[in-house]
Amino acid sequence: MKDAAKTVSFGIMHFAIAFSVVWLMTGDVVLGGAVALIEPLVNTVGYYFHEKIWQRTDKRRTTTVRESTLLG
Repeated sequence: MKDAAKTVSFGIMHFAIAFSVVWLMTGDVVLGGAVALIEPLVNTVGYYFHEKIWQRTDKRRTTTVRESTLLG
């Protein structure tokens, strides 16, 4: 339950920061709202691929360690 609440509060904070930054930079509330909605979606897709790259790197590293242990 705590993890869910923490995730929701982070999402709210993320939205508020994105909205505030764009609104302050442009003075446009609609643009601030649009960016605050779109940016987290794009960021989530980027994070998915970021994790896949790290998983592949970890898998290669584990395989290399195992091979060197078997050979050494």
